[in-house]
Amino acid sequence: MKIVVTSVFVDDQEKALSFYTGTLDFEKKTDVPAGAYRWLTVVSPGDANGVELLLEPDQHPAVGPFKTALVEDGIPYTSFRVEDVQAEYDRLQRAGVRFTQPPVAMGPVTTAVFDDTCGNLIQIAQMH
Repeated sequence: MKIVVTSVFVDDQEKALSFYTGTLDFEKKTDVPAGAYRWLTVVSPGDANGVELLLEPDQHPAVGPFKTALVEDGIPYTSFRVEDVQAEYDRLQRAGVRFTQPPVAMGPVTTAVFDDTCGNLIQIAQMH
């Protein structure tokens, strides 16, 4: 088995696409109409055939309470690996991204957590 698509629930697909491509530098992979929404995925830069991140509408009734609980408890929805957390933290702060946790070293990993503007906390992590 191989993971090919994973998702993050977003409150606005267009806003999410702008943030995930314009701010985080992911690349749009798929954009197909799907009823009132879109099958909208992004991939890591330079990895067009890698794991796709689906920017999934958060319209299901269970999603709102789930997302709210995670944010209230400070729990990231997902994590993205980076080469240098401090450099990425600095770059994203300059771009106006709001962090809820600055870089923190925890043994073999350093993490930081930011608000993705679409209702989620996202962690970036650097393995040492």
